[in-house]
Amino acid sequence: MPETITIAVAFHSGYGHTARQARAVAAGAGAVPGVQAELCDVAAVDDHLWQSLATADAIVFGTPTYMGSQSAVFQAFAEASAPVWMEQGWAGKLAAGFTNSAGVNGDKLNVLVSLALFAAQHGMNWVSLGLPPGGEYSTAGTPEDLNRLGGFLGAMAQSPSDLGPDDAPSGADLRTAEHLGRRVAETALQQVSGRAALALAR
Repeated sequence: MPETITIAVAFHSGYGHTARQARAVAAGAGAVPGVQAELCDVAAVDDHLWQSLATADAIVFGTPTYMGSQSAVFQAFAEASAPVWMEQGWAGKLAAGFTNSAGVNGDKLNVLVSLALFAAQHGMNWVSLGLPPGGEYSTAGTPEDLNRLGGFLGAMAQSPSDLGPDDAPSGADLRTAEHLGRRVAETALQQVSGRAALALAR
């Protein structure tokens, strides 16, 4: 088994809010022993980006939700990954996703579905959020609950349009992003350990 497992957080952020969410995902992943996280801004589509994604054990994709869809910058990165798709270079890797919008709903689910489909086209294995809905799902809920926005496919966050990235997303949304990072990291550890065990058994 390798000494360190790498989780790449491949994201775009238009105004800094989604970058803060990405850092929370990376912090959650990096808090798991034996795992390191690397932030990969997909606005810079270069050899370093492709190499980082090629060597990662898992890739967590992140983008703001603009007009009910992923950002144009993230979509340009997705389309630029066609040569990787042709060779199925990410096949078998773990994948997960997160998104942020100004609206409480903002059609964020549409973006998470798009990210999951993007990962499926690459032959990746999707890791869900793995949390029950929090927030106002019941009268006992509070805005400080994990998964307060009630997503299942990935981590959702809200950043009101009149708040800068120093003040949004909320602490609950950032903790939800950290949870996603930890979940991906722990799943990656299990996957790599399983592969090592299978190799020894042959």
